Amino acid sequence: MLAVACGVGVSTIYFPQALIPLVASGLRVSTAAAALIATAAQVGYAAGIFLLVPLGDRVRNRPLIVTLLVLTGLCLLVAGAAPSLPVLIVAGGLAGFTTVVPQIIIPMAAGLVDPARRGAVTGTLLSGLIAGILLARTFSGSLGEWLGWRAPYIAAAGFVLLLAVVLLRVVPRTTPSSTQTYPALLGTAVRLFATQPALRRSCLYQALVFGGFSAAWTSISLLIDSSTYRMGAEVVGLIALVGAGSVFATPVAGRAADRRGSDAVNLVCLVTTLAAAAVLTLGGVGGVAGMAALLIGMLLLDVAMQSGQVANQARIFGIDPGLRARLNTAYMTCAFAGGSVGSWLGVRAYLAFGWAGVCGLVALAAGIALVRHVAHLAAVRSGPVTAPEDAPVASGAGAVRAAIDS
Repeated sequence: MLAVACGVGVSTIYFPQALIPLVASGLRVSTAAAALIATAAQVGYAAGIFLLVPLGDRVRNRPLIVTLLVLTGLCLLVAGAAPSLPVLIVAGGLAGFTTVVPQIIIPMAAGLVDPARRGAVTGTLLSGLIAGILLARTFSGSLGEWLGWRAPYIAAAGFVLLLAVVLLRVVPRTTPSSTQTYPALLGTAVRLFATQPALRRSCLYQALVFGGFSAAWTSISLLIDSSTYRMGAEVVGLIALVGAGSVFATPVAGRAADRRGSDAVNLVCLVTTLAAAAVLTLGGVGGVAGMAALLIGMLLLDVAMQSGQVANQARIFGIDPGLRARLNTAYMTCAFAGGSVGSWLGVRAYLAFGWAGVCGLVALAAGIALVRHVAHLAAVRSGPVTAPEDAPVASGAGAVRAAIDS
């Protein structure tokens, strides 16, 4: 049920990506202006992660989760009734701000299981989250073509409000792990980023890869709607449906992170992202061959990004059990800041250089992350490491928490 909640919660920031051409037509605005609905949702999500997720360490999770879902549902209803693009952008951004429930559920669940199963459980929850990300585009593209761009917002509001009722009964009771004030909680996330090398490295990897991922998914609706394919939003949804195969990869990545460590999984994921960029470039030729390249390339990109997410979160959740929500706050804020920038740059790259420019952006982001990762692996092999970056530090967790809280 928690995996389902992750999927429904996160879907609200992804389904607008398939609606960009429909919103542009319905509200009589340019495609570039309509693309701001996708960017606003991700900017709101990044802000919500930084400002709301730390409360997961301070207050009981059940009432926090239910309250945020109700607020999200109300914002989606406003978005569905928006008379103009500015109202839609603001309402969608506020919905993104409050729909941070998955980032509260994931660290909560990580604290309820044995550390040896942390990667596997994180992978299971991320499978639900990935299903929400990918199926959201299928849902919105198909429903939007049938009933117009407003229908997905209204339907999503109904799903979210229903989920709030269900989770009011099924979310486990939890005890807050911190008594810090709200400003102190926010400061902790910043200090963790400044003091934990493993956290900073995980943030860099995900910000870059997720930025490329967001650039591709925000721009693909423009490619499909262009003269290259001349197809509608439902085709974007079908491409996303093929990408749903990545749901089965995240549990595997989680078990691999438990057995072989997060670094090994990250290496495979970064190389796979580069391969995905190369395959996606062929999608610009159009026709059957181009569509096949888009399907394969997007599947590879989804698998690489989501499996890397599992590895990164398994790494940071091992730093200190009592700080998981705040560690996740720093990590996901960076990730979605990268995603927001990627969405904005992706549209600009497409308008300036076409689909090849978007694929080049994906490759550049992955290449930077890969260079950093190879440098880290070389440093680890070159000599003894006094404080292993990726090693769980349960024995020293109290010291870490005391230093951060001070």
